[in-house]
Amino acid sequence: MSYTINRMFREVPFDDIEGRTRAALADNGFGILTEIDVKATMKKKLDIEMPAYRILGACNPKMAHQAIGIEPRVGAMLPCNVILREVEGGVEVSAIDPVASMMAVDNAELTAVAGQVRDLLAKAVEAI
Repeated sequence: MSYTINRMFREVPFDDIEGRTRAALADNGFGILTEIDVKATMKKKLDIEMPAYRILGACNPKMAHQAIGIEPRVGAMLPCNVILREVEGGVEVSAIDPVASMMAVDNAELTAVAGQVRDLLAKAVEAI
């Protein structure tokens, strides 16, 4: 089982894909709680150059509230990370598959919520 939902964009600037990703997430009920510029962090902390790589911590508040109500410690697995990374020939967007990440929790009700979130993330990735 794959643990991410992926889409590749060829010959589209990284910043354009980032803007489109943010918009698609917002259109599907997700806000961005955290963001990490991995490229900048690696340069600052380790003086290492690398291609553009950004992690967006996306959260759908309604779904997060529902999941926390079912399994209070599930917050340790939130938010849903979406990465944008510069690769040869383009930009790849990968969103965590919540069903895969929740396999460690034996709770059918939580798995059902994770499936709904996966559908929303897949819809967002497709809309980019």
